[in-house]
Amino acid sequence: MTPARTRLTTALRELRARTGLSLAGLAERTAYSKSSWERYLNGRTMPPRQAVQDLCRLAREPDGRLLALWEIAESEWSGRAGEAATPAPAPPGPRPRPRPREATRPTGAGRSTGSPRPTRRPTRGRGRLVAVLVSVCAVTVGGLTSALLLLPHREGEPRSSSSPPVAGPRCRGTGCEGQDPMHMLCGAGPEILTTHRTTSGARLEVRYSERCGASWARMWGTRVGDRLEMTAGGPTRRAEIEDDVDAESYVYTVMTATRPGDVVRACFRPAASDGGERECVDARVRPSGTSRPPSPQ
Repeated sequence: MTPARTRLTTALRELRARTGLSLAGLAERTAYSKSSWERYLNGRTMPPRQAVQDLCRLAREPDGRLLALWEIAESEWSGRAGEAATPAPAPPGPRPRPRPREATRPTGAGRSTGSPRPTRRPTRGRGRLVAVLVSVCAVTVGGLTSALLLLPHREGEPRSSSSPPVAGPRCRGTGCEGQDPMHMLCGAGPEILTTHRTTSGARLEVRYSERCGASWARMWGTRVGDRLEMTAGGPTRRAEIEDDVDAESYVYTVMTATRPGDVVRACFRPAASDGGERECVDARVRPSGTSRPPSPQ
């Protein structure tokens, strides 16, 4: 996938985790099937614009940033799909060759000399024709295969063995140091330790995964050049807004191992052109069962 597709898929997974809905729950509340949502969230299929809007609505997230990222990813995907769907032109067929003239037979040769030995030119023509037919068949089969892969998966059809169910987290504790929270499957249902709005309008958030025993920070509503730093008494993890695609999506730091009681500090550094000062927030990792206030009776 392109960077834009990767960021879009990451953002969609994050929204889905925020809704708390299963794939079946998404299918019940939208016009898209469970298998379609599975492909969208795994990055195997480009989601429709309406699907992105529906997921934003369910997560109570303004759809402006996600739609901007979708526009970039969709334009890249459409360009490549158009190239892949256009078969390469078949090589030109063999030119018709005139029939061998009678003059090719030796003058005065009779039946007793036997029929003349055939020349190799017609044989080469037939060989070239066979090669052309093979090429055309290969292009046709390739086009049909690509079309079948792009067809939507229907409900009730057996799933391909290449798409196993989503597994648990891939790291724990110190094994998560310096790892991407999305790739390690730690981003599903994290604890939000704190959220802060900066003076420039950007937002930052500190997150913790009890299953992975690790924390990370993310920022959005940013500008090119903005930076984010996060530490929990160990290595400092950093992220930076490098281009417009980053500025229109969520950008994460990698993870650092944390336990209940640890203090995580996240600092936002605005782009140099903004002239703003660094803003920091602290958040404490709380024991299990105390991270969320009890629901009102």
